[in-house]
Amino acid sequence: MRGAIGVAVLVVLWVAAYRWIDPPTTPYMLSERLRLGAVAQEWRDLDAIAPALARSVVAAEDANFCLHWGFDVDAIRDAIEAGAARGASTISQQVVKNAFLWQGRSWPRKALETVITPLMEALWPKRRILEVYLNVAETGEGVFGAQAAARHWFGVDAADLSPGQAARIAAILPAPKDRDAARPSEPIRRKSARVADGAATIRADGRAACFED
Repeated sequence: MRGAIGVAVLVVLWVAAYRWIDPPTTPYMLSERLRLGAVAQEWRDLDAIAPALARSVVAAEDANFCLHWGFDVDAIRDAIEAGAARGASTISQQVVKNAFLWQGRSWPRKALETVITPLMEALWPKRRILEVYLNVAETGEGVFGAQAAARHWFGVDAADLSPGQAARIAAILPAPKDRDAARPSEPIRRKSARVADGAATIRADGRAACFED
């Protein structure tokens, strides 16, 4: 019992610490570094990332990010009705998976994700959750985060991404290894257009308010 309590306390302290301390790396980055020899990642505060990218990523991955507490119940219901053919993970869940856990599908990992996600939502503001996501998400082969993605795909800094470039980066998620943001296929072009429309929509209807100044 004391051991279990000790582990729980350590997890709470770890999650709380990342509210202020930028994660130096993630388990997945470490595994990719071992596989590839090196990875590209440069931390950028949310204020140093183009707002269009933040809106585009939310529109593409979790349009109700500002409305839920870590789990999008409507998206989960839709995924179940679709026979689990579509994903229902929120940005919050992806941050927990990337920053604290390991990749892959397993019940132990999913159980830990289910416990840690509401804890993180209680301890971190939404801006911080999105900031961490934008810095640790895989955005290409050996490429992680907004700054590395902007340099890799378009040769610019994350702060200088255009709305169109931002939509293309968001459109290659969550499988960036198999997609090209700089020379997108026709399906990615169509998805980029939908992402751009979604980004404009969440800005207009207030669903971007929790992470925008």
